[in-house]
Amino acid sequence: MERKTRPILKNILLCSILLGVAACKSDTDEVAEEVIFPAEVLKESYTVDRLKLLNVDPKIEGKLTWSINDSVISNHLQLDFVSSHAKTYPLTLKVELKGAVKTYQSSIIVNKELTPYSKYISNVFDFRPATGQFINEIPEYVNGNTEADMIKKAKESLVGENSTMITLGGFGGYVTFGFDHTIPNLEGRDFKILGNAFWGNSANITRSGSCEPGIIMVGYDKNKNGKPDEDEWYEIAGSEYFKNSTTKNYTITYFKPNENKPPVPGSEFWQTDVEYIKWQDNFGNSGFKTKNTFHTQSYYPLWLSGASYSLTGTRLKDNFYDQSGTGAYWVGTSYDYGYADNAPNNDEASNIDISWAVDRNGNYVKLPGIDFIKVYTGINQEAGWLGEVSTEVAGAYDLHLK
Repeated sequence: MERKTRPILKNILLCSILLGVAACKSDTDEVAEEVIFPAEVLKESYTVDRLKLLNVDPKIEGKLTWSINDSVISNHLQLDFVSSHAKTYPLTLKVELKGAVKTYQSSIIVNKELTPYSKYISNVFDFRPATGQFINEIPEYVNGNTEADMIKKAKESLVGENSTMITLGGFGGYVTFGFDHTIPNLEGRDFKILGNAFWGNSANITRSGSCEPGIIMVGYDKNKNGKPDEDEWYEIAGSEYFKNSTTKNYTITYFKPNENKPPVPGSEFWQTDVEYIKWQDNFGNSGFKTKNTFHTQSYYPLWLSGASYSLTGTRLKDNFYDQSGTGAYWVGTSYDYGYADNAPNNDEASNIDISWAVDRNGNYVKLPGIDFIKVYTGINQEAGWLGEVSTEVAGAYDLHLK
């Protein structure tokens, strides 16, 4: 039996040794795996004008940490950088991959712009109001005007220091505009949107009077083509954003009215036609927008073709109420922060912080700055004889640029 046992033990011992060698070799290979970093992934320096967006794409994998003077400024795979100061910044990129670390050095040279920037709106890209009593009046529609003509008129109203007001109509009506520079995301609030909101002292209720809150969307020109086309939009998460009373992804469809049909007067003197413009939403609700006696023109944007059009966005809860109880005195309350036409122009409450921006999933994002703003009416309500709640925009400007 002893002779038979020896070969068996010898084989077991040999297998154990071989397995051990194989295991050690595998472990050694994993630990000793060499990471080869590219010699250079950054330019020696980058040059950009003040308040213009610089994008640096190192095209390298791993965990990236971007720093200036030992202060971390980003952990993204690409660096989006904007500065309000003309100076040179020392740039450090640390790359971590499979336990190995490589550091790269560069610099960002920020130059003073040759042509001074304007802190006001410089361009209007789109304008599509919802239906409303001031549509075709502010700005004025002239027979034969196209959508391009109306965008141009909105631009004439909003661009520059001496801007005037346009109306966005009911829920979803919007305007999109931009600036000749990137508004940087600095400490505190960054820009102001002008409207015609005011506060009264109605029954000692503060922050109430006439406020018609509009949702604010922001974006930056990452592809550097000067247009808000393929760039992602982010919503400014105002005070109502995370509340159950706020409806996300609300869509309303407005149907073009037959202006020649017999009107259906209401019980109140101002109700010229209570079945004027039909609407329906994506929650199964429908109804009519009323035509009142104070405005006799069409409330439907006459430059739009088709039998209907739809608008989508975040809907806020109704903010107007009938204080008199008889329909004689309607009051629009202001939300705490984060909306257009929600506070007087001379009040800091109408200032907006870029840091309030969230992505489509409701997560806060750290934007370097913004080039574009979109404002749309956030309320779907009619306030009696005052008509639809409609956000008005009368301009906007960068709070940092003096």
